[in-house]
Amino acid sequence: MFKLGYNTNGFANHSLLSAIDIIGSLGYDGIALTIDHHALNPWDERFKKTIFEVKKKLDHYALSSVVETGARFLLDPRIKHEPTLISTDLKKREARISFIEKCLEIASELNSDAVSIWSGKILPGVDAPQAWEWLVSGCVKLSEKASEYGLYIGFEPEPGMFVETMDQYRLLKERVNHDFFRLTLDLGHAFITEADVPETLWTYRADIVNIHLEDMKKHIHDHLFFGEGDMDFETILQTLDVIGYNGQVNIELSRHSHNAPEISEKAIRFIKNIRTG
Repeated sequence: MFKLGYNTNGFANHSLLSAIDIIGSLGYDGIALTIDHHALNPWDERFKKTIFEVKKKLDHYALSSVVETGARFLLDPRIKHEPTLISTDLKKREARISFIEKCLEIASELNSDAVSIWSGKILPGVDAPQAWEWLVSGCVKLSEKASEYGLYIGFEPEPGMFVETMDQYRLLKERVNHDFFRLTLDLGHAFITEADVPETLWTYRADIVNIHLEDMKKHIHDHLFFGEGDMDFETILQTLDVIGYNGQVNIELSRHSHNAPEISEKAIRFIKNIRTG
């Protein structure tokens, strides 16, 4: 049975410790920790104290965890999600790699299951072969580092980024060719880019180390609360049981931070009603 978690990018207006208290007290099984300015920022002078406090709270609530690296403006205050593994400048690509390596250290400290990454957008002036070369090289290096900690890299295809479909993920996996390079599957993304979400779960069941969950309308990349989109959650949850997935399924509602306590409570109630109904 999977572990239901909540992504802290949906608690952007809370301190990380407060977010953990709310998520834990609601009865979630896990948490996706999105590293950000206010959330285990590795360059913050209070980092060592904070990671100790975070680990203590995770233990208190018996929360499993994964580490997410998708903060919008942590590395560049002006350009969303930059730099990436396919940025045009070598130093910028190295900055992204260094950040993810720090996230692997954090994940190791917290006994997390995986660190989730993505490709980023391809910028003007970069051709696809060059982007593939940079991306594969970065993923190989990060997979090697992850293996030292016994952690998985969970790569997430995302609509609008260089790698957005499962076919592209499969090609990337073949080129990286590393046991610790696996898949973060956002089911809303799969709803947009793939023919069938349950079929995608079945096809990639051996790769998945992390799952994101939200509702979505077909062809529109907008994370919605359950029931506001077109996804069939009863079938999705049944498929997760059939494939025997026992990792985290993390609700990702990053645009709902203004109402995070109520939304996170409604979300766990929605999923529990399906599972017990």
